[in-house]
Amino acid sequence: MSLLPLAFSTCDLCDAHKGDESGAFRVLPGGLYRSYGGHVDFAGPVATVRCLEDNSAVKQAVESPGRGRVLVVDGGGSMKRALLGGNLAAAAAKNGWAGLLIHGCVRDLAELRETELGILSLGHMPLPTERRGQGLADVAVQIGGGVWVRPGDWLYADEDGTVISARPLHGGLLSAP
Repeated sequence: MSLLPLAFSTCDLCDAHKGDESGAFRVLPGGLYRSYGGHVDFAGPVATVRCLEDNSAVKQAVESPGRGRVLVVDGGGSMKRALLGGNLAAAAAKNGWAGLLIHGCVRDLAELRETELGILSLGHMPLPTERRGQGLADVAVQIGGGVWVRPGDWLYADEDGTVISARPLHGGLLSAP
């Protein structure tokens, strides 16, 4: 099953929700994350991982069914080790993830560009992690200058930016036959 493209604009979403004072609509700082994946525009419900220089929990997540979700990885902003590379990105695409946002680094840039995923990251680093079996899944994470992201939130990303919402801001994803 593949997902049909979801039509949205983060600028339009911001226009529609700029008066939100509840905290349900959050905007990540512009220019903080770079696009590395084969898709620039992506969206979906959020799953989360918190880890530091150990991508064991990322591997476990992307090897599970994605069901159109976006994996948000709080890597503590570390620029010392890459939390995602070509092999894990390929697994994420194969397992139906819509995208990943890595608050840390990625590697294997040529391979990432070829994946059918949206991938955002602070930067890139060729050094891989050492898997020690550490990390937490499905926890609230704080990324991008203090923006909280929780499992079940929705992430919308395009070339203009990235927004997080406590609820879906569209009519729903459609499955292609």
